[in-house]
Amino acid sequence: MSDSPDLSVVNVGLLGCGIVGTQLVQLLEERRATLAIHTGMRLELAKIAVRSISKDRGLPIDESMLTTDAQSLVDDPSVDVIVEVIGGIEPARSLILDALKAGKPVVTANKELLANVGAELYAAAEANGVDLLFEAAAAGAIPIVRPLRESLLGEDVRRVMGIVNGTTNYILTRMTDDGVSYAEALSEAQRLGYAERDPTADVEGYDAGAKAAIMASIAFGANVVAGDVYHEGIAAITQDDIEFARLFDYTIKLLAIAEVYRGDSETAEVYRGDSETAEVYRGDSETGDTAEQEIGVRVYPAMVPNDHPLASVRGSFNAVFIEGDAAGELMFYGRGAGGRPTASAVLGDLVDAAANLQRGSFTPVPHGPRAVIRPIDALASAYYIGVTVTDNPGVLSTVAGVFGQHNVSIRAMQQQDSGEQARVAFITHTANERDVQATLSDLRHLSEVSDIHSVLRVIGS
Repeated sequence: MSDSPDLSVVNVGLLGCGIVGTQLVQLLEERRATLAIHTGMRLELAKIAVRSISKDRGLPIDESMLTTDAQSLVDDPSVDVIVEVIGGIEPARSLILDALKAGKPVVTANKELLANVGAELYAAAEANGVDLLFEAAAAGAIPIVRPLRESLLGEDVRRVMGIVNGTTNYILTRMTDDGVSYAEALSEAQRLGYAERDPTADVEGYDAGAKAAIMASIAFGANVVAGDVYHEGIAAITQDDIEFARLFDYTIKLLAIAEVYRGDSETAEVYRGDSETAEVYRGDSETGDTAEQEIGVRVYPAMVPNDHPLASVRGSFNAVFIEGDAAGELMFYGRGAGGRPTASAVLGDLVDAAANLQRGSFTPVPHGPRAVIRPIDALASAYYIGVTVTDNPGVLSTVAGVFGQHNVSIRAMQQQDSGEQARVAFITHTANERDVQATLSDLRHLSEVSDIHSVLRVIGS
């Protein structure tokens, strides 16, 4: 079937042709006819900026479409829309800014860029009246950015929480379902292409943190950057932790959480979540002052109840919960890793950008002033704490006494004996982070405690 001559043509310039870029080229070709029918437009790939023209990418494209001069592609007046999938801060930032100033909509999958200088780019897009779309930068193929910036714009969003890194979810799934070690699961993820040769960004939570910053900025209308996000990774998770989680009827997941706390100095009213994740903040310890709005953003491995929908998210899949005042709980689920799912999100944005360009309209990104960030030690949660102790009479009473001294209440306990020592795991009731840290400090000084091998937060069902 040939394209109708009446179709309007939108010329696309592609910056980068790695895994995602290659998949986007293929999707554009596969979906060409369907997109033409549904949109009345013909999306034409005009030029591709690459590092090496001679590299074989397995694509049926003419070599004349390739260039190593990305700036010339951006400056080319025949190119209508720019797609950026090269990653990193520079030259991506400069190229995108130049495209926006030239009145060209931009689609990007660059979470690192947006999580660090997103506010600058959002303002430039708005000032020039063009789109900056980035669905693929938040949760792979899951549509989460568009609902936050459009469908839920009138909603009082209070918390965004989810699994937003397919690599770590795959690793934890293999450890949970098949009993493999962390090292073995990571090696397998690398062989399958889920994890990079250097997996630090994934396993230490930086990738998820960048996504959390982006989602927090849109959901709460404030500028949250990657450096605002508290991180803990999954490298220290062991099979002992997996087993204790199972005994307590929990599953360990790496969660990204962004939450807003609103109140004034008199009422200190904050959003408290559910009974297990109630997070209490008393303001500045000396002045008692509270901000009008504070945002807590963190990434860490947490114990999730097995009856919670996030506990059943397995493999490389992602899922995001949005909690709002009127809408209640919403969940978005889908693939979070891989070039083709990411390219699918990019293509969706490209269609929107092209359509808006044809109509002479654009969708601004909600953005605001620099966020006031609530520090991790001002939050509270239930906790899982695993310790190794001497297996003697009275030891557990001594350990429990330390918890009590710091107002940390124990909700449940499991013990595994091993000769002269025992591994003991506690689940606490909701406790202040500062009190938990003080408890851990005192436990380390007890002669009966030889090791504190795990500390994880626990979310409610």
